[in-house]
Amino acid sequence: MPIEEALAAWGALLGEGRVLSAEAAAQAYGASTSGLQRCFAAALRPARASEVQALVGIAARHRVPLYPISTGRNWGYGCALPVRDGCAIVDLSELRSIRDFDADLGVVTLEPGVTQAMLAEFLGRQPQPFLVPVTGAGPSASIVGNALERGYGITPVADHFGAVQSLEAVLPDGRVYRPALAESGAAEAARSFKWGVGPYLDGLFTQGSLGIVTSMTIALARRPERVKAFLFGLRAGAELTGLVAGVREVLRRFPGVVGGINLMNAHRVLAMAIAYPRERLGADGLIPDALVRRIAAQHRIADWTVFGTLYGTKRVVAAAQSEIRRLLKPYATGLLFVTPGFAERLQRWSRRLSGALRERTARRAEMLASAMELVAGRPNETALPLAYWKSGKQPAPGVARDPARDGCGLLWYAPLVSMKPESVTRYVELVTRVMRAHRLEPLITLTSLSERCFDSSVPLLFDRRSAEETDNAHRCNLALLENGRALGFVPYRVGIDAMGWLTQGDAPHWALVRALKAAVDPDGILAPGRYGPG
Repeated sequence: MPIEEALAAWGALLGEGRVLSAEAAAQAYGASTSGLQRCFAAALRPARASEVQALVGIAARHRVPLYPISTGRNWGYGCALPVRDGCAIVDLSELRSIRDFDADLGVVTLEPGVTQAMLAEFLGRQPQPFLVPVTGAGPSASIVGNALERGYGITPVADHFGAVQSLEAVLPDGRVYRPALAESGAAEAARSFKWGVGPYLDGLFTQGSLGIVTSMTIALARRPERVKAFLFGLRAGAELTGLVAGVREVLRRFPGVVGGINLMNAHRVLAMAIAYPRERLGADGLIPDALVRRIAAQHRIADWTVFGTLYGTKRVVAAAQSEIRRLLKPYATGLLFVTPGFAERLQRWSRRLSGALRERTARRAEMLASAMELVAGRPNETALPLAYWKSGKQPAPGVARDPARDGCGLLWYAPLVSMKPESVTRYVELVTRVMRAHRLEPLITLTSLSERCFDSSVPLLFDRRSAEETDNAHRCNLALLENGRALGFVPYRVGIDAMGWLTQGDAPHWALVRALKAAVDPDGILAPGRYGPG
């Protein structure tokens, strides 16, 4: 049989311990926060990039489809699961080489297994004055994997694929793709100039299935003289529409100084402040509005909370702070500007308190200190506890969080929302209506991608042990996708179960994707069904 012949060839190439059977692959990679299941053909664990080229050749000869993952920390979008059954996982997490680092140009070339924590440790050894492009996925998540999903953060280089200068990838026929500049011998220029020469092709390897990326060069943001965050609540009586207009004006006036701005509704902040109130739910299975208002008042949580970042010299940040205070005055209550040092001191002070005051203060101080570490480019698990809110489960002390391993139920709905006040209002109403209809709490965050656009991240949290709750979460996700598209809100990325929804129809865009896939990978060897045809 083809799979048996492929397994024998892969075993000879990689060594038996690096080739997992279908059963062992399911055990190692089958857990997912989505609650979905997949049948695996095998799993392959190459130790060197050169082995990827050879294993792809074996797959092509025996017609066994492959599904590459960087570290499998794609929480809420499928984790390590392939889109379709019958794939052999190609686990690139042991490709951990940092191939090149140019401190003068501020660029680093790394392999898919390099995580946020690994890059932070590498830069800290020097030490080098650069920020890690952190995300909420945590220290164990891949830098390359996030960039290929066109992920983002709130540090100065918010667009993580925008920071990619060049990449290398193994094509479905086993050849290695490099940009034209690199092929011409201009390696330094290729690491310095994103667009290269000739048609720009590197982008074809993002959110697609045309190659397995084995290395990537990214530009790092330099650590500025001053890092500062500002946070406030929406003033009572002020409208969300005014807040959006004010945030947009801040972004317009301070490009390059304001790194990113998050808007979080009360439900979202509540999920960070308290344990899930399982014993106080209403008959509809939701947290009653009266309870939300009472807890919000107790914890001084406004209808909307804003968290933004400033980067620059001390004088530039001070000038921006003064102007931002003026611009946001009509909408803001409790406006604070905080440095990482202040947040650390506040956390130490809160630990010396006792009783109810400590209970109210310590958790908020801890969250603020962790958030400040993140915006200063130091990876941590600040955002990961959200995945555990509904389940209530937590890993053992000292064990890193892994929502898939720990049984968390999580899907993400992540649409793009125009930074127009009326668009944001319609969007919030849509999410609230659809999620309440499916008995899910509407935890809404809007993150600025530019002065023109938000991405919204909405977690659908559920009990993965319950088939009913799992099915309900997937129905809710589909309802959000369908209702959102009708209003012009489409995600910037989708989970493995929504690939067919995204690519259905005969639009010229997806027709071109299908034509490219047919030309480059006629046998459908690489990641069948991923952002394209099966």
